[in-house]
Amino acid sequence: MWYIGPVMSKAIPNLRIFLLLAFLSLIIFLFDSFNLLAIPKKAAFYITNPISFGLYQTKINFTRQFNFIYTLRFASQENKALKEQIGQLLSENARLRKDLAETRALVSQTTHLDPSTYNLIPARPVGAGRYLKIDKGLIDGVKLGEAVVFNDNYIGKIIQISEKAANVELLSDPDSKVAAFSQGLEGKAKGVLTGQFGSEILMDKILHGEKVAEGDLVYSEGTEGFLPRGLILGRVAGVLERQTQVFKQAKVKPVFDIRDLELVFVIQDN
Repeated sequence: MWYIGPVMSKAIPNLRIFLLLAFLSLIIFLFDSFNLLAIPKKAAFYITNPISFGLYQTKINFTRQFNFIYTLRFASQENKALKEQIGQLLSENARLRKDLAETRALVSQTTHLDPSTYNLIPARPVGAGRYLKIDKGLIDGVKLGEAVVFNDNYIGKIIQISEKAANVELLSDPDSKVAAFSQGLEGKAKGVLTGQFGSEILMDKILHGEKVAEGDLVYSEGTEGFLPRGLILGRVAGVLERQTQVFKQAKVKPVFDIRDLELVFVIQDN
């Protein structure tokens, strides 16, 4: 048995613990060298293996959740960027479609009203209520009373005007009156086209002896001065005839919806 003096004990207070641990380490080394720790090792393995597996699974799950959150965040940012790109593409596509429609309207208009005969000012509809509002006014050469057309169809006439805009009185307006005639397979009839409270158009003052039938086209007579003869005003939707009255009437509907138009044209006075 070794003797440790008081001086050594004070200099190294933990020496006994150190020697004890060294002795135990030597014993464990000798036991392991002679394979005497195989059973304890297996026991320790079976005891600690579930814990190790649990820690491993926890690590795997944590890694998966972290990757999922990262991927989800990246996908959200990418989805936002894609939505912005789609919005830009849709806006660009709408603009191109509008430009194409306006170009087609310009080309089509020249085939219906000869530019050498009529000076036409293209205008965009920018509002529709009782009147159709267009984006052309005094600075563009537009004047009161001028006719507004689309292809060979009469839309209305300018009744209000400012520097950069104008209001067009439509055929359906109750203040609108246009000399007209209908033409169909059964013959021709003359009358006056009047608006009916902003929603319907009526061809009035038709003699009973004149032929008018549903489906006949109605044209302008051109007696007003501002309006060329032969512009399409609409199509007969029904005939109202009573023998007790001097004249018969015909309901007329426009051949298209003005809300679908990209461009209209003002016939400028020369």
